[in-house]
Amino acid sequence: MNPSRSWSPQPGMVGLVWGLSAVSLLVTILSSEATSRLFLGLATVLLLGLGAYGTFVRPRLLVDDSGLTVRTLTGTRQLPWHEVKVRLAQTRRLGRETATLELDWQRGEDEQLFVFTPIDLGTDPRDVADVLHALRP
Repeated sequence: MNPSRSWSPQPGMVGLVWGLSAVSLLVTILSSEATSRLFLGLATVLLLGLGAYGTFVRPRLLVDDSGLTVRTLTGTRQLPWHEVKVRLAQTRRLGRETATLELDWQRGEDEQLFVFTPIDLGTDPRDVADVLHALRP
């Protein structure tokens, strides 16, 4: 029996976003121009949303012997191993290569694609893909 493993956004990154949202809120309140308050208020709402996402959707991906558990804003989804295809996608843009982990889930007519970035997982998706392939029964 393999122990469960999980991946989430890094706590330091989530804390940084919460801190930036507090600073943005303070600057919004202290701003004297209406236009500045509008744009700073929008930035504050965006940062608060990102902070809430990083806080409440933890762990983002959990794996054990029975399969994978994915947490999203709409809830938690249990994915048995036999219904999931694990892929690593490499994208090159602006001279920089980025990897994402893709979980392609299919059960009968239902299907869904889950895409995880390094920010979602808190680590390199290549490392997570290696662990998933090693743990897959």
